[in-house]
Amino acid sequence: MNANNAGPSRRDFLKLSGLGLLGLSLPGLPLELFSQDFFDSQQGRVTTRLIWLYDKPSFKANSVKRYWRDSVVPITDVTISDDVNAYNRVWYQIGDEGFAYSGTIQPVRTILNTPAMNIPANGVLGEVTVPFTDAHEAADSNSLAIYRMYYETTHWILSATKSADGNIWYQVLDDKWDKRYYALGQHLRLIPDDELAPISANIPDTQKRIQVQLDNQLVFAYENDNPVFAARASSGAQFSDGTYTTPTGSFMTYHKRPTRHMATGDLASDGFDLPGVPWVMYINEAGVSLHGTFWHNDFGHPHSHGCVNLSIASAKWLFRWTTPVVPPGDQFAYERTGTLVEIVK
Repeated sequence: MNANNAGPSRRDFLKLSGLGLLGLSLPGLPLELFSQDFFDSQQGRVTTRLIWLYDKPSFKANSVKRYWRDSVVPITDVTISDDVNAYNRVWYQIGDEGFAYSGTIQPVRTILNTPAMNIPANGVLGEVTVPFTDAHEAADSNSLAIYRMYYETTHWILSATKSADGNIWYQVLDDKWDKRYYALGQHLRLIPDDELAPISANIPDTQKRIQVQLDNQLVFAYENDNPVFAARASSGAQFSDGTYTTPTGSFMTYHKRPTRHMATGDLASDGFDLPGVPWVMYINEAGVSLHGTFWHNDFGHPHSHGCVNLSIASAKWLFRWTTPVVPPGDQFAYERTGTLVEIVK
């Protein structure tokens, strides 16, 4: 959210789910000013193993229905809970069924695309535009499904091929294992070059800085010491296999990737395997980064293994605003310098 904007759109509100300063002022947000027809195609994907719907927007209300991970439900309205002590008071209304806590729902849509057959020689960045789609071993829906690719995750597309049934499939690079998989072309859009253009390119990098406030779980961006961006975040947290802290100090965004397959540890014990993590800005050689997040929507509370989790829209804004610039057609940028990142308690 740019500080110069007059106010949040309804799309910003639902996609970012309490992003930044908006999230701090939710009790006074005039929700009735938003157009209801925005919700006609708005959906939500369940991000955790199990959620309950309640008859009121409160965990103390009566539970009425449960949904499992990757269930897709209609978001028909948004409301604010009465719990003034909660770090996230945003709840989604799920049709006539009840209310779901927003932290366990990823706002998604189902947007089908016209696939392209002509892919640039170096490949092109693509974004998933459906709640999820499966990457297969071959350009055939009957072949082995390797990974599930989620809404607004980004993937490097190498080529396109037409299967016997007439569907166009994109060959996708797995940048961690150096493997190739296939996903339906209509489920991904090719990101145009102008959507990757730098933001505030006229501001010298020496006049830009990011501040991460761990105690407040907030991220700010400054130009000439003036705040131009704010977002809620999720930093290092405690899990069953240990405590993961986000380091404090001064860093730089010297290594940036528009997509990255992140994986580590035992999946049965709080490990993770996450293809297509979008808009990654590494700040040290240990792998700590600021990046987009699709596996939760619970920003404002620690959730990570040491990185700084952001909404995908927030991470994309910062990715375009920081240096080094990753040119369209390049999979990464790795330089000696970058935008200053200060992480404080």
